[in-house]
Amino acid sequence: MPYALEHKTRRKISAGSPHPLGSTPSPDGVNFAIFSGCAQEVFLLLFDRPEGLPTDVIKLEHRSENVWHVFVHGIQPGQLYGYKIRGDYRPDEGLRFNEYKLLMGPYAKAVAGKARKVDKLLFGYDPFSPVKDLAMDRRDNTTVVPKGIVMEDRFDWQNDKPPDIPPEKLIIYEVHVKGFTRHFSSQVRYPGTYLGFVEKIPYLKELGVNAVELLPIHEFYVRDFLVDHGLSEYWGYNSISFFAPEISFSTQSSPGCQVREFKTLVRQLHNAGIEIILDVAFNHTGEGNELGPTLCFRGIDNLSYYVLKGTDREPYRHYEDKATGCLNQINSENPAVLRMIMDSLRYWVNIMHVDGFRFDLAPLLAHQNGRYSKDSAFFEAIRQDPILQKVKLIAEPWDLTTYQVGNFPKGWSEWNGKFRDSVRKFLRGDSGEIREFAVRMTGSRDLYAANGRFPWNSINYITCHDGFTLRDLYSYAHKHNEANFENNRNGSNENFPWNCGIEGETPDTKIQQLRERMTKNALLALFCSLGTPMMYGGDEMFRTQRGNNNTYCQDNEISWFDWDFLKKYEWVFNFCKKAIAFRKRYAVFGCKKFYARPESNSAQESGISWFNENLGAPSWNDPWAKVLCYQLDANGTDLGESKDRLFFIYNADMNSHKIQLPQYPQTKWYRIVDTNLKGPADFLDPGFEICLDPQDFYWISSKSVVILLGR
Repeated sequence: MPYALEHKTRRKISAGSPHPLGSTPSPDGVNFAIFSGCAQEVFLLLFDRPEGLPTDVIKLEHRSENVWHVFVHGIQPGQLYGYKIRGDYRPDEGLRFNEYKLLMGPYAKAVAGKARKVDKLLFGYDPFSPVKDLAMDRRDNTTVVPKGIVMEDRFDWQNDKPPDIPPEKLIIYEVHVKGFTRHFSSQVRYPGTYLGFVEKIPYLKELGVNAVELLPIHEFYVRDFLVDHGLSEYWGYNSISFFAPEISFSTQSSPGCQVREFKTLVRQLHNAGIEIILDVAFNHTGEGNELGPTLCFRGIDNLSYYVLKGTDREPYRHYEDKATGCLNQINSENPAVLRMIMDSLRYWVNIMHVDGFRFDLAPLLAHQNGRYSKDSAFFEAIRQDPILQKVKLIAEPWDLTTYQVGNFPKGWSEWNGKFRDSVRKFLRGDSGEIREFAVRMTGSRDLYAANGRFPWNSINYITCHDGFTLRDLYSYAHKHNEANFENNRNGSNENFPWNCGIEGETPDTKIQQLRERMTKNALLALFCSLGTPMMYGGDEMFRTQRGNNNTYCQDNEISWFDWDFLKKYEWVFNFCKKAIAFRKRYAVFGCKKFYARPESNSAQESGISWFNENLGAPSWNDPWAKVLCYQLDANGTDLGESKDRLFFIYNADMNSHKIQLPQYPQTKWYRIVDTNLKGPADFLDPGFEICLDPQDFYWISSKSVVILLGR
C-alpha cells in the first residue's frame, strides 16, 4: 500500500452541506456530498493528475443522516477527486467495502481517463483466491481508476431554446454518436466524437428528421472478456456514471472537455430545429455481478444500490439479473437510488438541455415490491416533477421477464415491438397478418386508446440498434454474429427477416431489385403509419452489419457508417427523404385521434375506408389475404379544409394484382408512389404526380406499395 488511509491535508475544510449531492463549486471552494448508509468512514482524495497519488486525503467528519459531506476551501473547477470508504467486507451479507479501492463519485459530471485492466486491480475481491469474492483484495488501485472532475455548469448557450416539437410531428433518428462519423469516409475533423457529429447536422436536416435518439452516452465500463477478444462495449449499455458524458466520444483535448463538447452538440442540434433524446440504462451498471469490478456503487453502498439475492446461508452474496441479462439490477425501489435517477434526469434537462429520454428495460425502474406497477414510486416521482413533465418520455416496455407494451401510464410513449413484428411479417408475406397490420399502421388503438393516450405514444419502428439493419433484414434469413466470439449464440433468433431467396450479398440482379423494393416498402410503412416513426440511422444509406443482429461489442467497420454508401446507394437516401417530406406534407399522419377498428368501415366516422382489391371489405380473417387497400379522407381527421384523398395499396403477394379504384365526382387519381419503379419515377415530387389512365383500376406489381392522390 503506497500510503496510509488517514486524514492528511493542509487545506482549510469545513462541514459543508449534504445538499446537493456530488461536487458543487462556489467562489470559495467546492462542496462534496456522498450517500452511504452502511459506511464506517468516508475519505475524499484529491489529485493533481489522473494517474498520480493523492495530494490530499480528507476524512469526512460530518454526516447528515446517510449523507457524508465536507467543504474544501481554495479548490476550483477542474479539480480531480475520488473516494475511499472504510467498512465491513462481508459479501455473504451484502457488504463489500474495501478501503484499498478508489471509487468514482456517483454524481461525477465528468471523469478523467478510462478504467484500465491492470493486474486485475479493479476487483474488490482477490481474483486469485479459490473462494473468489469471499476474500478481499488488499492491493491498492488508486492509479488505474478514473478520477472525477469538479465541473462548473457555465456554458455559452447563445440563447439556446428547445425546439419543443409537438409529439405528433416528431420523426426520430436512432444513432450512435461514435459510429455516425468514426469511419474515415465521414471526412469530419474529429471523427467519432460529439464535435464530429456536429459536422453532420446539415445532413440530418436535409434528410428531414427532427429528433435524434442517441445510444447511451453515459460514461461506461468495457468488460474484460470483450477486451480479451479485441472487442469493445460499443453500444454503451454498461454505465458506471449517470451524470458524466462518455469521455471517448470527446476530443480529449483537455480535462472535462466532453461536457463542453456535448453541450455544443446539443446547442447546434437545437439551432437546426432538431431535438435530442438520450437512451439511458438505469436498470443495471457496468460493475456486473459478484465477480465484476468495484468502481463506484458496489464500494459505496452495495446493499442500497443493487437488488441482491442468495441462499439462507449467504442471503445477499449474489446479484439479481434475470430481468436484465447484464449480471446485476439497480434497486430503484431504494429512495436514495431513486433520488439519484431523478437527479440525473433533471441534470441532463436543466444543465445539458436535452429534450427527452428513452429508458432501457423500463419496467425494471417501475418496480413496487419487486414487480412492475403503474403505481410505483418511479412513476409517481416523474408525475410530480415539473421539469420532467415537459420532456419526451419513451419506454422500452419490456425486460427479459415481462412485456408491458401498451401498459405504461399516460404521458409515456413506448417502443412498439408489435408494430415492428407485424410490419415485418406482413411485408414478407406471412399468412394471417392483414388485420394485425391494419391495426398497427393506424396507431395501435388496442394498446393506447383505453388509458387516455394518443397515436403518437406508439413509437413505430421496423429496425433499431438491437437487430438487423433494414438492408440486412432483406438480405439474411438468419443472424450471423460469429464476430462476437460467442458461437453465434447471442442476439435474437426471432427476427422475421427474408433474404429474398439467397443468403447474404449476391450479384443476382433480380434478387437485388427485390431487396430494393422491400426496403422501399418498409420505409413507406414506417413513415405512412399513424404514430411516431423512428428510423435506425444508416438505413437511409443502405448500411449493412453483415448479418450481425447484435453489434453491442463491434466498435469497428461492422457498426460504423460508411459514408461512401451514400453515393453508391443514393436511391435509398432520396426515397427516404421523400417519404419523410410526404409525411410532413399531410397532417393526417399526426392525427390526434384513433381511427375506428378495421371492422368499422365508416369513413364518415373514422376518416379511413378499408378495401380489398375489388373495392369490397377486406377479408380480415382470411389467412391468405395479402393485399390491403385503404383510403384516408379529410372528413373525420385533422386534414383541415383539404379535399385530398390518399389511397394506399400494399401488396405483400408474390403475384401482381389488378386493384379497383373508387370513383368520385370531380376527382381524379394521380400516382405519387410505386415502389416497383426505379429512379425518380418511384416517388414523384409534389406537382409532378402522374394522372392515371385509366382511372378505375391500377395494376400493382408483386411485393410493392403504391400511393395514389385523389384530387
